[in-house]
Amino acid sequence: MARIDYIDDPNAPAINAVVPSVVAIVQDDLGRVLMIHKTDNDRWALPGGGHELGESIADTVIREVKEETGYDVEVEAITGTYTNPKHVMQYDDGEVRQQFSIAFRARLTGGERQTSSESDEVEWLTPEQIADLDLHPSMRLRLEHALSRSSGPFIG
Repeated sequence: MARIDYIDDPNAPAINAVVPSVVAIVQDDLGRVLMIHKTDNDRWALPGGGHELGESIADTVIREVKEETGYDVEVEAITGTYTNPKHVMQYDDGEVRQQFSIAFRARLTGGERQTSSESDEVEWLTPEQIADLDLHPSMRLRLEHALSRSSGPFIG
């Protein structure tokens, strides 16, 4: 499903949904970050997605990372919450979501790299390599907050 992101755009369509979602910041022993190239918006991103009925938010992280990358993870900590009502995502099925994302640090526990219908590339990248990628500004912010390892999660 295709997606258009709007931030601080007065011409953004009216919001008709809020869906809690997650992203996972997973680093290997070399400090590289697990990243995916998304098929819905043709940008690089942290693995993640929408919360489903009947699962805990930690289960959402584990499921989404597995689905999009093939890797197994264990959730360690929340690094931030992101609920900017001026960040709107319009999907081609008519849904227009307000951003509602929780970012988590997670630890790799197993699995093997694989792509999915949502991710056509799965890579371990250094922060320097990520700096040159096409990431949505909101994704870059989540990554920046997580890698800074400040004293507590970002709330915004």
